Amino acid sequence: MHNIRFGTSGWRGIFGEDFIFDNVRVVTQAIADYLRSRKLQERGLVIGHDSRFLGEKFARETACILAGDGIPSFLCNRDTPTPVIAHEILRRGAAGAINFTASHNPAEYNGMKFSPQSGGPALPEVTDEIERRANAMLGEICYRAMPLDEAFQSGLVEEIDPQPAYQKALEKLVDFQAIGRAGITIGVNPLYGTARGYLDRLLRETGIRVVSINDCRDPYFGGFPPEPAKNYIGDFIDLVKKDPSICLGLATDGDGDRFGILDGDGTFIEPNYFIALLYDYLFRVRDMKGAVARSVATSHFVDAVATFYGQRVHETPVGFKYIGELIGEGKALLGGEESAGLTIAGHVPEKDGILACLLAAEMVAMTGKSLGAQLQDLYNLVGSFYTRRKNIHLSTDLEERFAGKMASPPDSIGGWRIQQVVTVDGWKFLLENDAWILLRKSGTEPVVRLYCEARSEKDLSHLVEAGKAFITS
Repeated sequence: MHNIRFGTSGWRGIFGEDFIFDNVRVVTQAIADYLRSRKLQERGLVIGHDSRFLGEKFARETACILAGDGIPSFLCNRDTPTPVIAHEILRRGAAGAINFTASHNPAEYNGMKFSPQSGGPALPEVTDEIERRANAMLGEICYRAMPLDEAFQSGLVEEIDPQPAYQKALEKLVDFQAIGRAGITIGVNPLYGTARGYLDRLLRETGIRVVSINDCRDPYFGGFPPEPAKNYIGDFIDLVKKDPSICLGLATDGDGDRFGILDGDGTFIEPNYFIALLYDYLFRVRDMKGAVARSVATSHFVDAVATFYGQRVHETPVGFKYIGELIGEGKALLGGEESAGLTIAGHVPEKDGILACLLAAEMVAMTGKSLGAQLQDLYNLVGSFYTRRKNIHLSTDLEERFAGKMASPPDSIGGWRIQQVVTVDGWKFLLENDAWILLRKSGTEPVVRLYCEARSEKDLSHLVEAGKAFITS
């Protein structure tokens, strides 16, 4: 029997192996027990799911378990983006949400994410308790389900449409009129996921032309992971390249919380670069001010922008929950991570790929410049930054040696002196020449995630090779 384990974004598993109805029922009861222990049960939970196989059935079964325990729930009427669910938690003052999603993972996965009343991802102290409660009950009939019809009749389950309220919230954050005035054409790719009918609809309502691709529900996501990364959106890149009228390509992942952005020539805009671009835009064009929060693995490009504007940088462990906490506390104007997640002040403390894409459209509309041109302007202002990430697989021998190396870090890597070691999450070596390397050991597989940044392509290539050599020697 597989134990329940919550990662950075909830519990995820493979259909038919550990992600099965019995385990889902147990985790639901563990969440119900957690709510009762905090006297939050009467506020109820929002329940949602993404476009994966059996999403509706898992969501409805969860509503039945909660109803059996006397806890009300608000059941989303269709597959729903994660940021929309986050917004609904806050709007209703709910105790939180249960969301069935595996985000950008392949189709054979599903996941169960608990978000607390803050609307952001749950912090480890919360998920650790839910995990402990669930594992103590595995294999037992620890719940009492109420038939769904009875739950509806009793008022313990209510079907809801959270889209209109979320759309109104975005209207306060995005200049839709500016997008409409620009008369541009934008490509949209929801990757068969939950953002279809959200991002494309919002853009079309401005009056501009929208060219959509992969905008139907497909639990197999076209045979690729629903991740808007360069290597999974080749069809979208081809579309943007072949249609000269398209000035921007906007993609979202399976649950709508991550973004993928293409310039008008089909060039993929790295998330690291877009975070810095947006932060600069908010200051320069929107006249918004505040600190920035980023994960330890995210580019220092945004740090350079923050320094230029005299603002503080908050560095967090990997996992948007830590960034979301800072946003929720009003300590940052923008929070972002290199894995294509961001949000801004005044919005949910959760990743929102739909918002990110809409702000990209606003940036192009307001400035009249491509994102590539805006990036070059920012390079001219604060200098160039080049980043890369690699996964290095370890043999058993290398895995043992790696642990020993990290117990006593070196003085230099690739001939470059280590000036500071940051251990917020993994081992981050700040080097000469404004370069850095981060080594993060995976908690589930024999893999070291290698992140590198330098101020030139040549230095970056040198750094990546030096990092690989250090790990594998």
